[in-house]
Amino acid sequence: MTTTELDDATLVGRAREGDVRAYEQLVLRYQAPMFRLAVKMLNHRGDAEDVAQEVFLGAWRKLAQLQDDSAFVGWLYRSTANRCLNVIRARRPQADVDLELAESPRTDGQPEHAAQVNGQLEALNAALQQLTPPQRVCWLLREVHGRSYDEMAEVVGVNPAAVRGRIARARAQLAEVMKPWR
Repeated sequence: MTTTELDDATLVGRAREGDVRAYEQLVLRYQAPMFRLAVKMLNHRGDAEDVAQEVFLGAWRKLAQLQDDSAFVGWLYRSTANRCLNVIRARRPQADVDLELAESPRTDGQPEHAAQVNGQLEALNAALQQLTPPQRVCWLLREVHGRSYDEMAEVVGVNPAAVRGRIARARAQLAEVMKPWR
């Protein structure tokens, strides 16, 4: 069985024992989801790249502290969310918005549709930035990353009921902002 076929807990155990290839496989599996979370939280590719890199370096250094090998993914999400929240707190009010974050739809054949989708993505990205950081992280973890309420509660350090409340408020706010696009 190659390292690419092993489950996360096995790879984490091997990485803890010093197997760099096992850790590389974990990075390859989870760098894209952590980057996507960071870029949506921060609305800035450069900051998101820095956060993702810091998360994986920190995880490598602190791997021995992880009590449960199967909790690695939740640990990564929690670290990413916390680092993003720290970056947001450290920022001054931001006037520039990185509109290149939205993935461009395919434009072959239907330029009108592509323009509409681009407009929707820009509006959604702008609306996400209007959410409070705790609402944004909960909404992204649920809607983009498909995490459970219990996983999200562990990531953000609140109970599942608080997570549900944050998501409900985020959905209501996003629905209001996105009404013109329905």
